[in-house]
This record gives sequence, C-alpha cells and structure tokens, in this order.
Amino acid sequence: MSVDHPSESVSTVRTVPAVFGSKKVVPDSAWEWDFAAHLKQTHTTLELVALYSRYRDEEGPFESQLRRVIFRAMCRTAGHALQIGPGVVVKHPETMELGDAVFIGAQSMIQGRFDGTCRIGNHVWIGPQSYFDARNLVLEDYVGWGPGAKVLGSSHTGHPIDVPIIATELSIKPVVIGYGADIGTNATILPGVHVGAHSMVGAGAVVNLDVPEYAVAAGVPARVIRHRKT
Repeated sequence: MSVDHPSESVSTVRTVPAVFGSKKVVPDSAWEWDFAAHLKQTHTTLELVALYSRYRDEEGPFESQLRRVIFRAMCRTAGHALQIGPGVVVKHPETMELGDAVFIGAQSMIQGRFDGTCRIGNHVWIGPQSYFDARNLVLEDYVGWGPGAKVLGSSHTGHPIDVPIIATELSIKPVVIGYGADIGTNATILPGVHVGAHSMVGAGAVVNLDVPEYAVAAGVPARVIRHRKT
C-alpha cells in the first residue's frame, strides 16, 4: 500500500488568464451570413425552428456550424462568433437580438413571447442548463451567467382569488442585467429586478430586489453583503 506525501494531497489554487472575456471577435464567413439571410427570406419562423431542431442536439463541427447559421436566421439579429451548444431550446426567436461573441451553453432554454423583447449584448457567456423568461429581458455587454441560473420575468397576479392562479393574468416586468455583471451558478433573478453594472450575484441566490452597481449580493432572499469598490 502506498501513502501519498502530505504535500501532494494539498490542492493548489491557480490563477490563469481569462479566455472567453478577452477573446477577440473573429468575423464569420460571408457564406454563413448569405445562407442565413436566404433562410430568413425563404422560411417562416416555424419552419426555421423545425429545421433548427434537426441539428439542435448534434455535437459535430459541421452540425454546430449549421446550428449557428439557422439560429442567426431565426433571430431578429445575431452577431459574429455566435456559439450555440447542443440541446439549446428557444421560443419566439424572432423577438431576440444577439450581439457579437455570444455563447449559449448546452441544454439552456430561452423562452420569449410573440410581442416581447430579448436583447443579449456582446461577449455574453451563458452557462449550460440556464433558463430565461425572456419576455422583456436585457443582458448588457460582458455579462457572465453561471450554469443553471434562471431569470423569471413574469408571474401570475393571483386575482381574482377564486380562480386557479395559473388561469389569472400574467404580469410581465422588465429584467436588466448590467454591463459586466456576473450571475452565480443556480441563482434566480425575479421579475422586475435590475442588477447593476459590475455587480456579482452569489451562487444559489434568489434576487427579488435591485442590486446596485459594484455590489456583491448573496443569500435567500439576496442581500448586499459588500461593495467591490470598498
């Protein structure tokens, strides 16, 4: 039986350069843009969604490229260097605007609405298995979205009280995640919340109030625990 040396079992913290956030945007090929424009002109949104579903779960480089082309055709606008992981589900993509260098992780879902607005800025990283109620949603540039984090942009009013809650009217409130903010793994952002620029939301937090710029918020419900500038 061998015994590890104590020094070998001690974990070492490493600091390495950021990759995604510092990466320069490489323009996509002209044929991709031409093909996406052609698909948009010749197919309805429902037809594009059906076409996208054929390649949604594939992981090969060719299928990933086709998924990007079709996703761009489905959306109102989508920039260069878009990355769509396998299994990403999207509803009402025609209401969505994506900037350059957007990454959407595997098995995420973006739930839009036919008369809604969803804007995702440049250099936004969205972790796997995330969920977005994107009826009135803005993610500004350089937002980091942890795996499994969720945003809810709507809720039922619950009135009148003698009607099943799920049958009552839906109240849609805008959600804004500010420039450079970071949302932790499995956090939940509730309707009407504005997360300020350069702020941080802790893993598993439930955010029901606005978060100021440069603040760090954590807990259930989330509260500001410190300010990054102090």
